[in-house]
Amino acid sequence: MTSTHRSLVATLATVLVLLLMVPGNAEARSKKKEQSKLPEIMSQWNGKKVAYLGDSITDANQLSYQNVFWNFLKDILGIEPLVYGINGHQMSQIIGQAEKLEAEHGQDVDAIIVFIGTNDYNAHVPIGAWYDEKAEYTRDDGPINVIRKHRVKNTDEGTFCGRTNNALAYLKHHFPTKQIILMTPLHRGYATFGDKNIQPDESFSNALGLYIDDYIQAVREAGSLWAMPVIDLFSISGLYPLEPAQMVYFRNASTDQLHPNTEGHRRMAYTIAYQLMGYPASFDFAE
Repeated sequence: MTSTHRSLVATLATVLVLLLMVPGNAEARSKKKEQSKLPEIMSQWNGKKVAYLGDSITDANQLSYQNVFWNFLKDILGIEPLVYGINGHQMSQIIGQAEKLEAEHGQDVDAIIVFIGTNDYNAHVPIGAWYDEKAEYTRDDGPINVIRKHRVKNTDEGTFCGRTNNALAYLKHHFPTKQIILMTPLHRGYATFGDKNIQPDESFSNALGLYIDDYIQAVREAGSLWAMPVIDLFSISGLYPLEPAQMVYFRNASTDQLHPNTEGHRRMAYTIAYQLMGYPASFDFAE
């Protein structure tokens, strides 16, 4: 390198240093860095704490080998996730997850999303009934005692309806001011996790003659009975493992057509995000 070249390089380096020292440039860099942290979609969910209760599709352990829908939602909507889903859990175990949430965060949570039910189908849990009904006296149109049919929520833990009633009653009681949202399970493809854990696809009923559709319908009904929004992923996620071309969204075409892979979780997340934008993220209007 000639002395002229060395002089030119030194001059350029000096100019670069001076440019970096200009306050406007530093401010622009800082602003750009700050913008990179913003969620992809600005909405009422930005910065809100959302607890996720559920099964393996929600379980944080999935992060060890793929991304998960709630992690994408953090980037898309700016949600701070509090994850309590556990692999293999059924509706009967949602209360335990909620107890842990309350013990660790108290009321410092804005919304709770419950995403469960597919393992109840696989475990052959009876659907049951939402109510127990019997005739009882009540007062109607003044002091006159009359007999009317009277229903109370069924609490039989041996049925899906009873389990759901118990879980949602717990959430309503312990988190009375929080947004609580239900999500239906996804469609189910074939999966094998060992000789003693082979799960046929949803075209087969379980041992009770019930299809996954029966449990999906129960989750939809639960939203109506308990005044909770339902995000119907079974209908709107676009994930359909019974179509071979859809294996691009699932973990393994040969052994696991049940769990979404990273791209499946990404598609779920965008579907969920646009649904969430139609609901309040919090009811703490004092904020």
